[in-house]
Amino acid sequence: MTYTPVPIPDHLPEKLTITLWDFSWYVRTGAGEPFEDLDAAFAQAKERGYNTIRICAMPYLLFGSGLDTSALELGPMGGEVGQRMRWYDVQAPATIDARAHLLELFRAAARQDMFVIVSSWEYQQSPAFAATDDWYRALHAVEAQDRAVELARSLARLVDFLAEHHLDDRVAFVELHNEVQIGHLTAGLGARGAGAVPLLTDRLERGLAEFHRLCPQMPVTVNYAEVPVAAMSAIPESVDVLIFHPYIYGVLQALIDTYGLRGSPEDFAQEAARADLLRAGAPDLADWALPAEHAWRLEASIIAKPEMYVHDWCDPAAFDRWLYEHYGSWREEMATTLTLWLEVAADVARDRGVPLAFGEGWVGYTPLHGTFEEGPVGAQICRRAVAESARVGAWGTIVCSNAAPQHPMWADVALQVECNDLFTRRTAAAPPA
Repeated sequence: MTYTPVPIPDHLPEKLTITLWDFSWYVRTGAGEPFEDLDAAFAQAKERGYNTIRICAMPYLLFGSGLDTSALELGPMGGEVGQRMRWYDVQAPATIDARAHLLELFRAAARQDMFVIVSSWEYQQSPAFAATDDWYRALHAVEAQDRAVELARSLARLVDFLAEHHLDDRVAFVELHNEVQIGHLTAGLGARGAGAVPLLTDRLERGLAEFHRLCPQMPVTVNYAEVPVAAMSAIPESVDVLIFHPYIYGVLQALIDTYGLRGSPEDFAQEAARADLLRAGAPDLADWALPAEHAWRLEASIIAKPEMYVHDWCDPAAFDRWLYEHYGSWREEMATTLTLWLEVAADVARDRGVPLAFGEGWVGYTPLHGTFEEGPVGAQICRRAVAESARVGAWGTIVCSNAAPQHPMWADVALQVECNDLFTRRTAAAPPA
């Protein structure tokens, strides 16, 4: 390795306890929504033992698109679509001055002495919640091979904007984008998921170089879904932090594969899903759709239509029951995968001389009202994952992706306090699976 990483600023915490606020912190600001009062949300996070939030800072919208964001209209996907889906269940529309709202978030972070991992979900979900498709169209007007560079320029302008207001010290580090190998950053490469990792390297290296040129003192990285153990050497040399999302899936992947949740609508197992997972009165997938005027939102989101449909129309208890009934066959594999991924990630971080963080993870994407991850099995996976994060020497980790104000798991204060304390006390050994 010839690259010398940008050092992590001394004023940042020794350990980052991270809660995932993604795009929800600006999408869900209406009356009664979890981020209606940002100070209250930060205070709740601090009570649960967190010192860092991770967000989509909408950098391209604010500092690259040229769009007027002084009255940005945000709201639900349309009709009843998404109302029982995790991350998509926006209830109340809202209009925000987006730059002013960004400043208010960072001012609230400063008041609570908390920090922010700045990222972007813009080539994944974020634009789907806007009232018009202007943001989405602006993003996709950028040539695919230039998107990482344009994100870098937008993020650099965002950091400069924060510096003008003496708030840049709240930034823990910057990510060019969330889960770079899963989304529209891979356009034209012909692959997504782990297979896209080596194909993306050149695009990402150019983006990182541009950000380093513009903001040489700010650590920057790119973020990966899972831990791409078969392609770690393809991760750009010039990252200043290694950050991954170890979703181990296992039994959840078995459910997804059994019913065809992430395939084409033609391959979806409609009758099997109706018998095993769906609520009474659920329409067929073929009859379920967004209102015509909102159809572009499905293009702006990377969630497969069958998965959205099942999450919207499942009986959460039936979904959970399927996972519990089949978990025994997957328990050991899931535990082994978690340990292997975290150890590989830590080994690469040590070799490169950069800190390691886990910004999302553990089981995977479940319906909004499913309780598998905070139930007796999932909670123990959280405990184990946090303890393993500490054991391998990670700088930052999460309790669970669902432990955030926009998810029901936020109510489980005791588990979050326990896990954050477990991580910051540098537990030497993980509890049993």
